[in-house]
Amino acid sequence: MKADSILPTVPIFGIRVSKVDMQATVSYLTDAVRNREPHQVITANPIMVMAALENPSYMEIMKSAELVVPDGTGVVWAADYCKEPVAERVAGFDLLHELLRQGESYGWRVYLLGSTPEVIRETVSRLQSQYPRIVIAGCRDGFFGPESDEAVVADIVKTRPDLLFVARGADSQEPWIAKFKSELNIPVMMGVGGSFDVISGKSKRAPIAFQKLRAEWLYRLLKEPTRYKRMLALPKFAVKVLREKDKVTKA
Repeated sequence: MKADSILPTVPIFGIRVSKVDMQATVSYLTDAVRNREPHQVITANPIMVMAALENPSYMEIMKSAELVVPDGTGVVWAADYCKEPVAERVAGFDLLHELLRQGESYGWRVYLLGSTPEVIRETVSRLQSQYPRIVIAGCRDGFFGPESDEAVVADIVKTRPDLLFVARGADSQEPWIAKFKSELNIPVMMGVGGSFDVISGKSKRAPIAFQKLRAEWLYRLLKEPTRYKRMLALPKFAVKVLREKDKVTKA
């Protein structure tokens, strides 16, 4: 069941983005776990929206996801600018932790997929320490090719997880989840980008000051200048919203 049949959403260039806050999002996904209803959760930002506008197959993935939350501050701004505001930003990193916190009450099973062997091992260790009543049912790094996809999917399914977090980069993790969604049949399947790097201590999240200013993107750019080409999508998105204000939220 798609979230937009239950939760209020706003279409951003055709992609239906949830308008509810973190608490309501976690409550909705808790019901999904309880009812064993498979959900691909996409944490949308302007870079992903622009990629979808340029790539029809990626757009279809974004549109077919059961739940799209407003991760990027640009998406939050666009909704507000077009007089269809969302309740708040629902950052993927924070949603991951909120789901694990909620899962402690139920003993949810979690599978972690992606990043390097060292990072995934440290991520498992830290999360198990932080959320001792969560069951980390399995994990593996993200260094595998298409020839191993079916074996990886079979390994995940065997562990019967309630939550699957995939850290392989937005350009590959969302398509991978979408491709194997029906085979995985997991209540919550979510791409989490660089979250494992932050959890493991390999990298740091933007300081609170940057978060409050909605400028985490700037912190990442300062730390990794090589990201500038990817970041060019941000001003392109802003200009497109400004120019096409009347069309942005048309379904």
